[in-house]
Amino acid sequence: MSAIQTMMPPVQYADVNGIRMAYYEAGPQRGVPIIFSHGFPELAFSWRHQIKALADRGRWVIAPDQRGYGLTDRPEAVESYDLEHLCGDLVALMDHLKIPKAIFCGHDWGGFVVWYMSVRHPDRVEGVISLNTPFSPRAPADPIAIMRKRMGDRMYIVHFQTPGEADAALGKDPRKVMDFFLRSPLDMPGMPASGGFASERKEGDPSLFAMVDMLEQWSPEADPRPFFLTDEEFDAFAETFERTGFTGGINWYRNFTRNWHAAEHIEHRVRQPSLMVMAEKDAVLPPSSADGMETICDDLEKVLIEGSGHWTQQEKPEAVNRALLEWLDRRFPVS
Repeated sequence: MSAIQTMMPPVQYADVNGIRMAYYEAGPQRGVPIIFSHGFPELAFSWRHQIKALADRGRWVIAPDQRGYGLTDRPEAVESYDLEHLCGDLVALMDHLKIPKAIFCGHDWGGFVVWYMSVRHPDRVEGVISLNTPFSPRAPADPIAIMRKRMGDRMYIVHFQTPGEADAALGKDPRKVMDFFLRSPLDMPGMPASGGFASERKEGDPSLFAMVDMLEQWSPEADPRPFFLTDEEFDAFAETFERTGFTGGINWYRNFTRNWHAAEHIEHRVRQPSLMVMAEKDAVLPPSSADGMETICDDLEKVLIEGSGHWTQQEKPEAVNRALLEWLDRRFPVS
């Protein structure tokens, strides 16, 4: 049996929003559920530690493989992966399960989804938790143009806009790709903090965050970064992406401009109680990226997970579980 089968609740399926969605459900079906939204390139399996911890505390938890990922359908059209569809999938899943409101918890790209659930579907959102991904003011211009100017054509989100190119590069060896991604950062005292998406290269310098180029030059034997997954957990990710490829997840990025246009007339303010979980050593989404969120979030709390890189809920599951349960028990106690 795979790690997904042994460490997750039984998989279930629902026909929602034009796709067949796989999801995992645990805990008593009462109260306000917590719906988890994973990032790139991940799966509902990324939340295995949180699913168990919260269900053991009497919480109702639901974690889907989102569109383009895992056991869920992967539509061909790029525009099928915009935030309207991604949020619509979660609303339709709630309708399927007869859930009027939920608390949404997202990581990485899933953080974008849960923040936009709060502004696109505020009547369905009781609270919001985001790991690593801040809620930011709407960009003053097309975000792809901004990233291209600041960080260069090979910056991974900019590069992802080219049809098929990154898909082919990552698809050549998914096991190597997941090995490259799913490691903890090195403990290097005195190393300056990353500026994340606020970084800006000097004229003539190579692109920043040129992920595909870095991967092509990378050797696992020469990488001193530590592992945080067991062999069985790593196989669960590697074998899934060997089967599905990465196009579904990359297509989320190909809707940055579409999402930016669509948000023009949406009130860019989170009014529900929210928790921002920051990871001390995330190079792309550092704690500094959450500065100023208080001005656009009415009821915001923040917590820092020390020593964690980008894969926060998997690298530091006990610390994340404590932070989530402390906030949930205080703000949304189980009756």
